[in-house]
Amino acid sequence: MYTSYGLFIDGAWSGPVKGASTEVTDPGNGEVLGIVPAASAEDTQSAIAAAEQALVKWRETAAWARADLLHKVADTMIRREVEAARRMTLETGKPFAQAGREWNLAVDQFRWYAEEARRIYGRIIESRLPGGRLEVTHEPVGVVAAFTAWNFPAALIARKVAPALAAGCTVIVRPSVEVPGVAMTMFDCLREAGIPAGVANLLIGPTANTYRPIMASAVVRKVSLTGSTQVGQQMIRDSAQTVKRVSMELGGNAPMIVFEDADLERALDLAVPTKYANSGQVCVTPDRFYVHESLHDSFAEGFAARARALKLGHGLNETTQMGPLINQRRINAIEEVVADARDRGGKILAGGRRPAELNTGYFFEPTVITGLPDDAKALAEENFGPIAAITSFSNTDEVIERANASEMGLSAYVFSRDAARARDAVARLQAGMVGVNSFALAAAEAPFGGIKASGMGREGGIEGILDYSNVKLSQMMV
Repeated sequence: MYTSYGLFIDGAWSGPVKGASTEVTDPGNGEVLGIVPAASAEDTQSAIAAAEQALVKWRETAAWARADLLHKVADTMIRREVEAARRMTLETGKPFAQAGREWNLAVDQFRWYAEEARRIYGRIIESRLPGGRLEVTHEPVGVVAAFTAWNFPAALIARKVAPALAAGCTVIVRPSVEVPGVAMTMFDCLREAGIPAGVANLLIGPTANTYRPIMASAVVRKVSLTGSTQVGQQMIRDSAQTVKRVSMELGGNAPMIVFEDADLERALDLAVPTKYANSGQVCVTPDRFYVHESLHDSFAEGFAARARALKLGHGLNETTQMGPLINQRRINAIEEVVADARDRGGKILAGGRRPAELNTGYFFEPTVITGLPDDAKALAEENFGPIAAITSFSNTDEVIERANASEMGLSAYVFSRDAARARDAVARLQAGMVGVNSFALAAAEAPFGGIKASGMGREGGIEGILDYSNVKLSQMMV
């Protein structure tokens, strides 16, 4: 599969110039799925040149024509849903049903931005000069480079490619080397839909051969990253060399606050599957559960019982509810968090170990821990895994202060029956997104992103396309 696609540069699939490659493995069993071609620095330069040349015509292509093409991409993706979902499950380990939902979320991005391409509005301002008029218009940023993480290999690419193309930009995508097949499938949908040569390019390969040439190039005018805060900080520093625009969707350490008037069963029914979706490897998933002291024990016991009941296994098994972690490094990191919790006096109500019955692949049991101080790793850091750290609080001022103590500010969640209390919490929480009695934050029509160390810029909604546009002011004298 991998060698039949390879790199997508200037409208065609090709192998790397220097013939380098890397293995892709199935985290559900550790087996090698295949060998993927790895781009050289020369391949990256070819992609940059192709995107630069294609930009001349693409930025002048009528918005309605761009919209029609994006709808064709969505149509093609719908036809290839099963193929794409299976590939996603094999590469990420997530259950097949979750993979299918993600692919459809990616389709939504192309549908939404097909329509937004027709609605890139400017405005007219009355001039203070007689006979004058000020016009504000939006123009494409230019060549865009998109770097995406492995955990949502379809949705993250679509969030960047769809608005970039809709705005009239050309794009170079460098996905995680752990999930190249999903990116290849999406780019083959772009090819099948008739994307002009050079408008969208795909590179897979090591940092030295892909990232470095892109960041050094003055041709690339914007970079967009979904990744860790540490990588984002380095990318921001590197972008200063050529003053590139940046969009950063970085790490999270989301708090979930359960007030004393919350619907306990509803909170548990929603929180447990959300926490363990994709084995907890989700930047917006709740990590820190602050539960009012009157509900703490019932919530913790209910959470642990539901966690223990989850069925672990390979993502292609129909009964699987939670798959593996992505690799051995994640296993090691999660074990460090659990060891720290034990050292800090935490009580492990569920999980806390690798499942004995699954001795292949990178599995770790859904874990619930209580009794930790706020500076324990499970509470103070993004664990990016299947760990729910539950603690109690006594009053609103206390819990808001504790929730805001993190350097992260991506998402937060509030459960309460009192609308006034919920709105007060939303106003006071330092996060780019807040869910109230809900975890449904990621939708094509809504802006997605964080503040503080969780990043800058927004993906989705009308805001998403503006992140790929330059604002131009003209003073017209008529």
